[in-house]
Parts: sequence; C-alpha cells; structure tokens
Amino acid sequence: MKRDILVSVKALVPTPTGSGVFLSNGEKVIAIFVDHGVAAAITMFMHGITKPRPLTHDLIGNVLAGLGVTAEKVVVNDLKDDTFYARLYLKQENELGRNVVEIDARPSDSIALALQQKCPIYVAESVWESAEDMTWALEQAAKDSDDENAAQ
Repeated sequence: MKRDILVSVKALVPTPTGSGVFLSNGEKVIAIFVDHGVAAAITMFMHGITKPRPLTHDLIGNVLAGLGVTAEKVVVNDLKDDTFYARLYLKQENELGRNVVEIDARPSDSIALALQQKCPIYVAESVWESAEDMTWALEQAAKDSDDENAAQ
C-alpha cells in the first residue's frame, strides 16, 4: 500500500532565479524550486512576519476563512519531467455536513498556504522514491553560508 510521507520545510535557499524549498522527513531531503514571489511568501510565513497589507497568499487565506474553509493538508503527488505537482485538500464543515475538496495547485503555492494555515505537508511515496536526495545541496548551502558569515 502506497503512503504519503510527512515532511517539513527544512530550509529555503536563494538561487539566481528564485529559491529552493528543501523538504525533509528527517532521513532524506528533496528540493522544489520556486519563484522569488512565492519564496518571499514562504519566508514570511516561516518567520511569522506580519505584512502591513495582505499579499496574495494572505488574500487566499482570508477568503478561505470567510467561507469557513480550512486547509486540511497538502500532498506533493506527482513528478513529471522534473516538475512537481501538488494537491491542496480543503475542508468545509457546517450545518449541512462536511465536505472535502481536492484542488490541483502548484507545490510552491501549496507549501505557502500549508505554512500559513498550519496544516501538514506530505509527499506521495512514489514521488519521494523517485525524487533525487538533495541532502548534499542543503549541506553545501549551509557550508557556503557559514563561510560567508566567517568572512564578514
């Protein structure tokens, strides 16, 4: 039986075209590359930074809250031609019952919303097994940062 792997955002490392979001389960690390705008949103949610006005992901969160909807989980569910895909699971409960809606979304937006909504992030086992272990890249980024800080 296939299962989903619970992960957390281990680090966000800037690149020339955006940032690498490093996800880990404590044993392996995978990287999903995102654009600068979503990287900024992820960073703000990771550090609890309050913005003076709502940005796009804040707007989405406010719309969800206004509709009585919560994010239940995010699943990075596919990897095709070096592109990751994700599903966002939204839950609405009211007097009429409980409804869960599954939405196709970019992993970057899904990760930002998961951090904002404090819901779990999973990677499908098949994706986890096929994605390259990027532990080395995360270790190199940490070393480069340490070297840069020592030079200052």
